[in-house]
Amino acid sequence: MKRGITYGSSPLLTSATPVWRSRLIVAGFALAFLALAGRAAYVQVWGNEFYQRQGEVRFARTLELPANRGRVLDRNGLILATSVVAQSVWAIPEDIDRQHPKLPEMARLLGMSMAELNRRLDAHPTFVWVRRQVDEPIALQVRDLGIRGVYLRKEYKRQYPEGEAAAHVVGFTNVEDVGQEGIELAFNERLSGRPGSRRVIRDRLGRVIEDVREAIPPVDGQDIQLSIDSKIQFFAYERLREAVREHKARGGSIVVLDAVTGEVLALANYPSYNPNVRRHLSGEQLRNRALTDTFEPGSTVKPFIAALALERGLVQPETVIDTGRGRMTMGGFTISDVKDHGPLTVNEVIQKSSNVGTVRLAMQMPARDMWETYVQAGFGQKPQVPFPGAVSGRLRSYKTWRPVEQATMSYGYGLSTSLFQLAQAYTVFARDGQLVPVTLLRSDEKAKGVPVFSEKNALAVRRMLAMATGPGGTAQRAQTVGYSVGGKTGTARVQEGKGYAARRYRSFFVGLAPVESPRVVVAVMIDEPSNGQYFGGVVAAPVFSATVQQTLRVLGVPPDMSVRPHIVAEEIVEELL
Repeated sequence: MKRGITYGSSPLLTSATPVWRSRLIVAGFALAFLALAGRAAYVQVWGNEFYQRQGEVRFARTLELPANRGRVLDRNGLILATSVVAQSVWAIPEDIDRQHPKLPEMARLLGMSMAELNRRLDAHPTFVWVRRQVDEPIALQVRDLGIRGVYLRKEYKRQYPEGEAAAHVVGFTNVEDVGQEGIELAFNERLSGRPGSRRVIRDRLGRVIEDVREAIPPVDGQDIQLSIDSKIQFFAYERLREAVREHKARGGSIVVLDAVTGEVLALANYPSYNPNVRRHLSGEQLRNRALTDTFEPGSTVKPFIAALALERGLVQPETVIDTGRGRMTMGGFTISDVKDHGPLTVNEVIQKSSNVGTVRLAMQMPARDMWETYVQAGFGQKPQVPFPGAVSGRLRSYKTWRPVEQATMSYGYGLSTSLFQLAQAYTVFARDGQLVPVTLLRSDEKAKGVPVFSEKNALAVRRMLAMATGPGGTAQRAQTVGYSVGGKTGTARVQEGKGYAARRYRSFFVGLAPVESPRVVVAVMIDEPSNGQYFGGVVAAPVFSATVQQTLRVLGVPPDMSVRPHIVAEEIVEELL
């Protein structure tokens, strides 16, 4: 039989409970509730911005809408650089099964080893670029592998149809589509445009769920139309490459200018590079020699001394200059010609490229006059073209010249210039005494030149240059079929330490055509030919000849000389003998 229990009579239950205890418990619950309410109010009202921001950091993204980079066009509208769609492969490494059987296939498609792929995936757990700017077919094959955690993103890839021929003019961009060399760098701001943006909410897999605000559309970059003619550019590059290889030279450059408008029709260097494949490039390939390399111009400056002597009224083209026996001594140094020419007219001094005759002309004039003429012709000054790396060369003040230095500077030693500067300087003779400003952008208007010599004296020197390419001249191989040409050879020793190398030379030729009404100026430099020949008239002049003939034909300039095949045949026989 169960024993009944009366709870009301229990001493424990009937004992009096302190009032403060119940109040403390109720107060505790009340405080906790107030704390939670206050926290909720803070989160929802006062601290709302912070938590909104933290939420956005985790899920909201501002997607950049890339602007389409502007094209680079040649003077005829042909494309030198353009952007095409390319897919980039990215991944969330923590979502990828490293034992997935198709990972080796993905690595093969992307041109990397499994070790390299794993290194990339180990770089960051939530986002890595696996390969940027992959060709569309390859990217689609990667997508079709169906590997979880691997995704594609559309980007733009730069392409250069002219390849090596125009590489030093056009340049290239990096993987972020920012110009690194050439026109791509010089006009990067105009070509780039302005990117747009799109604010979205994304899930953890990177999928867009919704737009937060209206998208800001991108502003595409502007097209840049150059003065370059891609046909002339390609032909000039081909002839230059052949000459460098034939003469086993270190490299070479060529510049073609329109003497009327000042436009650069071609600018090429060899060695070059393919801007579409930019891995393992060397400084030797990237260097734009025509603008960045300087050299002592040698005999190519002699026409400026002749023009100055004519301008000062010291001589006439037929004035006879005594060159002695082809040697003269000054300040303990001996200045000599290749051979004893005897007395020469001023015309013949340029035709035969006499050092002694040029020095005798120069020493009749103050050093200041020579210096001012060189400055007016652009020597010692940076070319006014928006091109990265262009140098000014070196031209010391006349106040520091000793007599022997004035003498050597008259035939191109003691100052330095780039091939681009030398080409521009010869516009003085092509444009009747005016130095023409040059441009890399297309211009259909005749350029306004800066006077250096009178028209009469510029024409007189131009005829001397024609004699230099004719019978008895130093550059007969510069002649071309159908067009009269004029120009000057140059052969200078390469500086080595404080002196000059015994068997290292630079060979150059700069000239114009047609002689009576010049349309183009072409300058060629071959750096250190080593196949037995090194004179500018033998190494560089033939490149000038071929380039001038092709250029004038492309420009539609009618021949100014009758074509006589039998004369060409005689010249060929003479060469063979």
